[in-house]
Order: sequence, then C-alpha cells, then structure tokens
Amino acid sequence: MKFGVHYIDFLPGAPERLAPTLAATAKAAEDAGVEMFTLADHFFQMEGIGRAEDPFLEGYTSLGYLAGLTERITLTMLVTGVTYRHPGVLAKTMTTLDVLAGGRTMLGLGAAWYDREHHALGIPYPPLRERFEMLEETLQICLQMWSPDDGPYEGKHYRLAETICQPQPLRRPPILLGGAGEKKTLRMVARYADVWNSTTPIEELPHKLDVLRRHCDEAGRDFDEIMLTAGHFADPFDNVDDYRRQVDRYAGLGIDLLNVGPFPGTPDPEGWVRRFGDEVLPRVTA
Repeated sequence: MKFGVHYIDFLPGAPERLAPTLAATAKAAEDAGVEMFTLADHFFQMEGIGRAEDPFLEGYTSLGYLAGLTERITLTMLVTGVTYRHPGVLAKTMTTLDVLAGGRTMLGLGAAWYDREHHALGIPYPPLRERFEMLEETLQICLQMWSPDDGPYEGKHYRLAETICQPQPLRRPPILLGGAGEKKTLRMVARYADVWNSTTPIEELPHKLDVLRRHCDEAGRDFDEIMLTAGHFADPFDNVDDYRRQVDRYAGLGIDLLNVGPFPGTPDPEGWVRRFGDEVLPRVTA
C-alpha cells in the first residue's frame, strides 16, 4: 500500500504563516516517503472543513511554489473543478507545472460542486449534466494539446482554433478522475483515466469497483491499468494496529494508494505528517 498526503486546511491566522507551513508539510511528506502531495482546488475554504472566509490558497500557484521546494513527490490537485479554468488554459497551466516540477505531476479533474464560490466570484455554474459534458471535452482537449496534433478542436462547449502547447510536458501527466457516479463518472474513468480516486465508504467500494469493471469491459479497457486510490481520514495514532487492519481492508479490495492528512484544525500539520511517517508508515507497510 502506498500513501499520499492531502492538505486542505490552511490554518487561520497571520498570512505570513501560510507559505512556510505549506512548504514544511510538503517537505515532511517527501521525507516520510509518501507518493503524492495533493491540494483541493477551491477559492474558498470548504464549509465542511471550516468557514468560507477562512484562508485558502489558489492551488496551481501553490503547487508551482512546492515544485521548487521538493524533488521526488508527485504534486496534483484532488481535484480540479472543470468549471474553474478554460481547458486550453488548464492544459497550459498543467504543462508549466509539469516542466517546472521535472515531470512530477498528475491532472486531477472532477465535475465541480461548490456552488457558493462559483456564484460569489462570478464563475458560471451550469447544471450537472452540462458540467459532465464539459469534463469530457476538457479531457479530450488536454489529451490533444499533449499530442503532436496542434489543430482545432470543435466541441459542444469549447471551440479552439489551435491547440499549440509548447513546451510539451516532460511526460504526459497521468489523468486522475474523482467521484463515484455509476452512469457518468465511472464510465469516463474507464475511458480516460489512469487513476481513479474515491471517497466512497469502504462498505460500498466493492460495488463501485464492480461497476467500474463493467465499464472497462464495455470500453475494451483493461481494468488493471487503472491505479485505484481512496481517501482514508481515520485517526492513525489512536490505535495503530486497528488502523493497520483498516488499511489491509483497502488493500484487499485492490486499492493501491490511500490519501491521508492532518485533520481540520490540526495546529501543526508538519508535525502530524512527520509523526505519521515515524510511527505509522513503518508498521502499515511492513
């Protein structure tokens, strides 16, 4: 089992604390040997985590900052809302991040959901059906821009006269799709994704995996080509043996990587990650 650290709580307080705390936490994750460091792509803090008025740094600026401070760890959004950036601009932004990070990126995408920040900032928030159409077209545009084809793209929602993207990524960023919708999301995972990320409760995961397998069969895709990741935010320190058993359950379902992270309100996220690396990782990966 591999692990990633998901960082979502930019601690309220003095703005000058935000950059050093973020940097120290990412470095701690790299030192611990985890595979990924991920941020949520939002402009307001999520209301399930804190207040919308709490600090929240823009994601791609933050990942670019971390690209210069880390050397090995994969940097990605978990996940980018498809509505936030025009797909041509998103592909260029991702390419820049990949080049600056030395090929250590992944494109995480989802259909977007946080309506408050859309309405507040004047970002169009179309119905869910249209957002899924936009998501598929965005995937197609990014793949075209990361290919030798720099010609036009004609879709229902997006029309690009040229798809020039220079420089190209050092490697084509793997595509991660988040969500568990059985009719649309998992179908797109089967068709486009290198990685699937789920926040589905573990009791429901076997069914979701079966649905994904069926979509892979229909698409002529090898299910085993898709890396399976899941969020697991239980307290790892309360009972490490019990935590290891929980990790084993995910591994038994074929999950390749678990996203963990400091709980909202953790005053020392760097310390949390270092403790996880010292006390928990050696026992759950033995």
